[in-house]
Amino acid sequence: MGLRRKVGDLLEMPVEVTSNLPKITISGFDEIIIENFVGILEYEEFFVRIKTHIGNVIINGFNMKLTQLNSEDIMVKGIISNINFEKGEV
Repeated sequence: MGLRRKVGDLLEMPVEVTSNLPKITISGFDEIIIENFVGILEYEEFFVRIKTHIGNVIINGFNMKLTQLNSEDIMVKGIISNINFEKGEV
C-alpha cells in the first residue's frame, strides 16, 4: 500500500480520492460520469470505450455524446443500453 493510500485511510478519505481507481456514476439510462480515467480509446455515436487505470469501460447505446471532458472526468450522454468492463492488468 502506498503512502498516499495510507494517509487517506488515516484521514478516512474515499478510496477514489487517494488512488487511481475509477469512480463511475450512472444517472438514469442516459448519463454516465467516469472519474480518474486515462483516455478515450474509441468513440462512435453508438459505442464509447474509455481506458482507466484498471481496465476499460465500454458503453453501448444510441446518440452518444461526450458532453464534459477534462483531465479528471468524462461525461457521456445518450440512450445507454449497456455498460461492460474489460479488466486490465493492475
